[in-house]
Amino acid sequence: MYFARTLRAAGLPVGSGAVLDAMRAVEAVGVARRDDFYWALHAVFVRRADQRPLFDEAFHVFWRNPKLLERVTSLLLPTVHTPPRADARPLSRRLSDALFAGREAEARTREAEPEIELDATLTWSDQEVLRARDFEQMSAAELAAAKAAIARLRFAIPPAPTRRYRPHPHGALIDMRTTFRRSLRLGSGAVMLARRRRRRNPAPLVVLCDISGSMSRYSRVLLHFAHALARDRTRMFSFAFGTRLTNITRQLRDRDVDAAIERASEEVTDWDGGTRIGHCLDVFNREWSRRVCGQGAVVLLISDGLDRDVGDGLGSQVERLHKSCRRLIWLNPLLRYEGFEPRAAGMRALLPHVDELRPVHNLESLEDLCRALVDSSARSARNWRSA
Repeated sequence: MYFARTLRAAGLPVGSGAVLDAMRAVEAVGVARRDDFYWALHAVFVRRADQRPLFDEAFHVFWRNPKLLERVTSLLLPTVHTPPRADARPLSRRLSDALFAGREAEARTREAEPEIELDATLTWSDQEVLRARDFEQMSAAELAAAKAAIARLRFAIPPAPTRRYRPHPHGALIDMRTTFRRSLRLGSGAVMLARRRRRRNPAPLVVLCDISGSMSRYSRVLLHFAHALARDRTRMFSFAFGTRLTNITRQLRDRDVDAAIERASEEVTDWDGGTRIGHCLDVFNREWSRRVCGQGAVVLLISDGLDRDVGDGLGSQVERLHKSCRRLIWLNPLLRYEGFEPRAAGMRALLPHVDELRPVHNLESLEDLCRALVDSSARSARNWRSA
């Protein structure tokens, strides 16, 4: 029961019915073997592939010591801090908040209350802190607030001029065919010139999101971003790829974001697996590129560039994709590190063929992406008009 409460506090949808089912499953398999116990609870509590990493981490931390509650309480008492091990892996914010919820406050009440001094120098609001915080380091409450902020984002790319024309009374070009037709109907006399101008349509937007294991911390949040983009656009196409390519455009059309992500996760069968970027782009270029990348499409490639096939054939496929669209933008969460260098073979194959490389690890980077795409689309539209 305590373990179920921990999972619920960490963000997993665990109800009382699931707790009863877990007790029956444990009674059936027993507790003699740790693996049987793990998979019995996994079969009950894990409903989606993206919930698997959090459950795995919570299980191995919670059931490491039978007296977990006493150990957690002892950790909060004043102790001598030793340097952490080099190979120690920090807990996720969601799990640490679920395990230690309320105990830090109890430990602070044992100490004498210090004198309160108000100093407003160099203070920030919680909204500003949330904008700059990495998605991977967010707690469950912060992640929910970040998803709500993503839902409020507006992504209005200016319409791009097409090769077709439409009648317009103040157009810069003369429609000779319509003018001659009018002259034949009106007979001799003054001829009214018919004018036309270029037709402008919203440019298609294509999102290719990496949902492999190395992107598991970000893929679900970025699918919320893709859902926010699809809400206000009719020509929006979304694809998820790991070891295979999956079209999730129809699933993300649902108005309810949770239902849309649920349907998308059911459609994707290779969630949290390996990455074959070159193979997936080859399938996209052969089966989908001519359908969705026409009329000046903007393609957002969301991936860390870590390819299981070590970049085999990736360069030629990215080059072909770049020639099929107006702009190819690579969004990489690894750019959050100051000393990032594209040393992997997949990254080196991608870099020469992208128009722009941008980070995508927090709310601030998503807001900068929206502003940059609007500005770049406006500039390209002006250049097309002047040409």
